[in-house]
Amino acid sequence: MRTVLVQRGAFAVLPVVVVLGACVSVDTSSDSEEDTPRIVVTTNILGDVVRNLVGDDAEVEVVMPPNADPHDFAPSARQAQAMREADVLVINGLGFEAGLVDTIDAAEDDGVTVLTATDAVDPLPLGPDAGEEQGTPDPHVFTDPARMALVAEALTDELAAAVDGLDTAAFRNHAQAYTADLAALDAEVEQILAPVPPERRVLVTNHDVFGYFAERYGFEILGAVIPAGSTLAEPSAADLDDLATLIADSGVPAVFADTSAPSRLADALAAEGADVEVVDLYSESLGDAGSDGATYVDMVRTNAHRIADALT
Repeated sequence: MRTVLVQRGAFAVLPVVVVLGACVSVDTSSDSEEDTPRIVVTTNILGDVVRNLVGDDAEVEVVMPPNADPHDFAPSARQAQAMREADVLVINGLGFEAGLVDTIDAAEDDGVTVLTATDAVDPLPLGPDAGEEQGTPDPHVFTDPARMALVAEALTDELAAAVDGLDTAAFRNHAQAYTADLAALDAEVEQILAPVPPERRVLVTNHDVFGYFAERYGFEILGAVIPAGSTLAEPSAADLDDLATLIADSGVPAVFADTSAPSRLADALAAEGADVEVVDLYSESLGDAGSDGATYVDMVRTNAHRIADALT
């Protein structure tokens, strides 16, 4: 009896040793995860760019989900906490994330390093179709992939300086390869748009969002359904009337709406014109995974094809 009991006791010790060993292993893994730099990015467009820059060298959390309207998006309590506890917070800037301003300020007050993407370029002013916002800096830099290549280049240097362990040759080589992809995307967009004749390079959009695109590729912004730089404003009946007349007089074949905002206003405007197509563009947010706007590169390429198809 005793021998059996002693043998059972001897065998019982082995699993305990194994379990303790496993616990040590888990704790080590947890410590490793805690050591991984955490970068929080406000918009999903910038989130995709930052992920492509850092690869697996840092954890990247994106606040806004696909198809979010950045002008009225408000963070959850958990997202606000993540922003305030990040090693680095990357934002678009120029008032683009209107619903996140207080949280961004709080994170900065807490000592979080905040990198502003639009600091890398000289902003264009919002045009006359922005209503009361006319002349203020336009935050929609991402509609021009050439400028986004400059943003990516600047973020590479800033992230290398701000994130411990990221300033390596491997990181810089990886980031430079993605920056080169953005420059190649700019050339590809020019080629996609080449069939659109000069007299057809006219855009009517849901709101004033494509100023950088127009400046880069030789387009004119004829008007915007919502006379503002964000989707928060509302057009008056007179605004819609004037724009409908302008569209009819100029023979514009399409109105471009935002996938991240309802196209109700663009549809209403199109109903007042003759043979005006309403075309959705990924203007301020990426699409769902698997969509033709799931990444920044996909988004820009898809928009170029849709604009070319509508105006050629």
